[in-house]
Amino acid sequence: MYPAIEPYATDRLDTGDGHQVYFEQCGNPDGPAIVFLHGGPGGGGDTNARRFFDPERWRIILLDQRGCGRSRPHAELANNTTWHLIDDIEAIRARLGIERWSVFGGSWGSTLSLLYAQAHPARVQALVLRGIFMLRRSELTWFYQHGANMVWPERWQDYLAPIPAAERDDLLGAYHRRLTGPDREEALRCARAWSVWEGATSCLQPSEAMVGKFGADEFALAMARIECHYFVNGGFLERESQILDRIDRIRHIPAVIVQGRYDMVCPVQSAWELHRAWPQADFRVVPDAGHSAFEPGILHELVSATDRLAGG
Repeated sequence: MYPAIEPYATDRLDTGDGHQVYFEQCGNPDGPAIVFLHGGPGGGGDTNARRFFDPERWRIILLDQRGCGRSRPHAELANNTTWHLIDDIEAIRARLGIERWSVFGGSWGSTLSLLYAQAHPARVQALVLRGIFMLRRSELTWFYQHGANMVWPERWQDYLAPIPAAERDDLLGAYHRRLTGPDREEALRCARAWSVWEGATSCLQPSEAMVGKFGADEFALAMARIECHYFVNGGFLERESQILDRIDRIRHIPAVIVQGRYDMVCPVQSAWELHRAWPQADFRVVPDAGHSAFEPGILHELVSATDRLAGG
């Protein structure tokens, strides 16, 4: 990773429908532009994300998607859909006067990157994608209903704990009712369980630091509420095969797909299917990694990809 840097400019996009979307610029203001799209949805920006890019070469744009991080209002679900986020990204690009930029996203950020590129292919110079997630029912079932629980049974018990046994045949629905209900204490309890499940299973070797971050109240509330809102609504896609069906819109765009072999959150099957549909993309499976962008092998591939794109 590159050394920690501070932004040279920060701003907020007033969306006109109740949201203020935070964004910042770092690095070289005269360099090629690249935008970082964080995971979740609802994860918010991580200042370490600036460090995937050589600040001497890249003009780095980071944003906090609606309802999370430094955007306001916090954990807000109204006017918060995939298509609102795509409009926000495009509005930020236009405000900054950027004709074309590269797009970098992992996990949900990979979903959003792909959908943004398919909506605005003329604006995308290149894509760097990690931990592929296409918001299909099978992917959601694997992580939130049955699949990953067989690998992490001890962590699964903590995820199940807030939900009565009678409601566990539809855990997404049960969580959604509580995360959007009037009881804030119950919502926080559920948010912590939901978010810690993701943090605890994101690394090949468990990271207590990540568990601690994901379990913090305000982070967990935004992450869990917004993720669950998106997931019970199928990501607001027209159909769950939408990304694969529209690959021809972006087939010409240079792309790198980085995937951990033992990713429990977004299993390699989805990355493999994307690779099969889009063989022109550079597909790299890291043999000793899980989901987190900060695992050594994945980090190496991501930084190497941005270096290559910058001409290094």
